[in-house]
Amino acid sequence: MTSIGGAEMVDWNLAVATATRFVRPGPEVSRDEARAIVAELRRHAKSSEEHVRAFTKMFGDEDGPAGQDQGTPVLIVDRPGWIKANVAGFREVLKPLMDKMQSRRPGGPGGALLGTVGGKVTGVEVGMLLSFLSSRVLGQYETFAPPTRELPAGPAAPAPGEPRAGRLLLVAPNIVHVERELDVDPHDFRLWVCLHEETHRTQFTAVPWLRDHIESEIQAFLSETDIDPSTLVERLREAVQSFVGNGSAEKDEAAVDAEEDGRSIMDLVQTPTQREILGRLTAVMSLLEGHADYVMDGVGPAVVPSVAEIREKFQQRRQSGAGRLDMALRKVLGLDAKLRQYRDGERFVRTAVAETGMAGFNRVWTSPNTLPTKLEIAKPADWVARVHRRSES
Repeated sequence: MTSIGGAEMVDWNLAVATATRFVRPGPEVSRDEARAIVAELRRHAKSSEEHVRAFTKMFGDEDGPAGQDQGTPVLIVDRPGWIKANVAGFREVLKPLMDKMQSRRPGGPGGALLGTVGGKVTGVEVGMLLSFLSSRVLGQYETFAPPTRELPAGPAAPAPGEPRAGRLLLVAPNIVHVERELDVDPHDFRLWVCLHEETHRTQFTAVPWLRDHIESEIQAFLSETDIDPSTLVERLREAVQSFVGNGSAEKDEAAVDAEEDGRSIMDLVQTPTQREILGRLTAVMSLLEGHADYVMDGVGPAVVPSVAEIREKFQQRRQSGAGRLDMALRKVLGLDAKLRQYRDGERFVRTAVAETGMAGFNRVWTSPNTLPTKLEIAKPADWVARVHRRSES
């Protein structure tokens, strides 16, 4: 794990090894049952394409619906597979920041040693975080990591004007774990999850500029970051130590501390420019997550008989978490903000569709200028006034 000038700031291979070593085992299933689950998830992912396109009215060019022949594969992965995909994505997105931090490392043998040791320490910290998260994610439309044999994606160099294709990941053991935990119909739950994740794939395949827009915002945010490498490592260590201790008493104390002081990885935000960018990113992520929730609940009654029961139980699970320790980690990592994104974003989409219809709401995908601001997510009427009434006056 080397790069020009010495060892990388994060030993990504060690992050993968650490995460896969400490990842929790998935639910027990027989080999035949596992094969049946994978086959069913593939079928549901395929059928979800038609349901989502028909409901959202989001289509690609004149040659066909969004996502059709776009080369965006559906990958049914286990927890280690999700870890590998996300490490590859993090490594790609964070490379400019890592290069910037590496350039600030002291020169000479001492600096090289510091970089090697620091890279391994940070790799372990990142791995521990990913081991925790890998047992909680049900699915993900992954757009940033380069394709590999294990994790193929769409064309690396699409034609001008076409979206840069990604891949849809469905984490089979987590889906099975949650359906058993909630005691819901497994076939209904698997389709319900696929509807949510397929909505994300439709968003990115039907809106060619969306992926590049999000990446440019992330890079603009990272370019403003001016933090000492040791500070970043310490922040990661605080996050890890909030849920990985030497005993249950220490864990409980760390959890209480995290809840009381409200520290978060997002405290790395330093400048007014970063706060502006983060506001825009928060708004677009709220839109994407809320839109996916709205779609899966809108499609659900027609194709998922037990959708009402699933939604009620799943919402209770989201709000309560897996316990006090889980809630503390959510706060430290800023994941509590993600929960608000689902709620606020879904309310924005529901209100906008009620006011303007689906075609009117779909103006949100016209350009970055028609995306809602963070304030408009909270007040959908302001978005309607800005995008619709002004354009119609």
